[in-house]
Amino acid sequence: MKAIKTIMSAVTAAAMAFSAISCMAVSAEVTPDPVISRNVPAYSGAGQASYGNDEHYFSFWSAASPDYLAYDLSAVPDSDKKQVIAVWYNASAFDNIGNYVNRNMEPSDYTIEINAAPGGEYPADGWEIAETVTGNTLSSRQHLVSMEGYNWIRINISKADDEAGKNASINFDIHSVANGISDSWLFLGDSITAGGMNNCYGTGFATHVNNLDDRYFPIQENGGIGGITSTDGKNNIDRWLSVSQAHFVSIAYGTNDAWGNQSGAEKYYENTKYMIDAILAAGKVPVLPKIPHAEEAGVKDYLDSYNAMVEKLWEEYGDKLVKGPDFDAYLTEHTDWLSGDGVHPNSEGYEEMRRIWAETMYAEVYSKKGNDPDLTYYGDANLDSKVTVADSVAILQHVALYDKYGLTGQALINADVFNNGDGITGKDALVIQQVDAGIFTQSQLPV
Repeated sequence: MKAIKTIMSAVTAAAMAFSAISCMAVSAEVTPDPVISRNVPAYSGAGQASYGNDEHYFSFWSAASPDYLAYDLSAVPDSDKKQVIAVWYNASAFDNIGNYVNRNMEPSDYTIEINAAPGGEYPADGWEIAETVTGNTLSSRQHLVSMEGYNWIRINISKADDEAGKNASINFDIHSVANGISDSWLFLGDSITAGGMNNCYGTGFATHVNNLDDRYFPIQENGGIGGITSTDGKNNIDRWLSVSQAHFVSIAYGTNDAWGNQSGAEKYYENTKYMIDAILAAGKVPVLPKIPHAEEAGVKDYLDSYNAMVEKLWEEYGDKLVKGPDFDAYLTEHTDWLSGDGVHPNSEGYEEMRRIWAETMYAEVYSKKGNDPDLTYYGDANLDSKVTVADSVAILQHVALYDKYGLTGQALINADVFNNGDGITGKDALVIQQVDAGIFTQSQLPV
């Protein structure tokens, strides 16, 4: 059995001053909850039904309510339909709160319905209601449905939230959760989350994860709302959790708290602790990232005290909490990915945040990192069972030319030498070069 080797420890022993180094928080296996509705026959009374279940989240099925969007799942194995999650997404802000409310044709009154009719022809009758929703204010929802013995599923919208109360616009996915809800995520946060975790711009978190390992395609709700603070999160999280099927819930507030030191770091700590406890009480897994670095003085001047509270919570909760990415360190190194206001990322920065989210969660959650000594060999990015300058080249290519040379699977895990939440960066490549140059030797590495 090959021993786990980590260059990070050698660097620490040699007193290299990389303050962002930290240990892994938690390790957990994720069971795939695959999409089973992608490009199956789709039907609606109006609009382009296939836009609702194609691979493009920038395309939406749109129609005036009342109307329906139905899928023929008769070709899907019965074992995959025993339990499903029916999830719809809309591009609005997550909820109807805050100073920048943005409602955009999300369903407010609707039913999720199933039908046992054979496939091939849309059934006009025989529909059974699995769940009824009225007065919805959210821009996405997940519904747990038993489809054993059924071939069809639809969302039947009677009212949508626009000025006329008619027009609806959604993507609608069906995921098999026959083995339980596991790969399901809700990313709560402010405008940075709203911009970064929207799956209809660029490459979404779910697609990034799928690119890393095609066994997975997460259910991913964007819970970002512009302008809100951790106090708003605390005041609403119980309501959000009461209707959420998500297994992992990320809490990414703090920028607006720190902007002008509005609520104080201690208040942010208390609010975030409340939310973590609420997530745990709901039987879900909390995820807590660092608050992103900002260049705007009103945020930057106070941010260290807030991120100290994140570190305090990481320590207090230990393996009950997943450490999210360290976007403080990451954006400190990449200020060119901030927009002109010095707070919000630009389009390139948001895309990189989604990638880092996927890489970090793949290493920390999906891959059971650190639990398989036969596979995990930190620094071995090209999987040749040794650490050389070739691994440094592989990492630099991953960072600079991700679309062409992006690492996946075990190579991605091995390449994250520092395992500090900022993903794979030039630091990982630099340390490997120093090992290869003889500044450190293999004998200095723990075995």
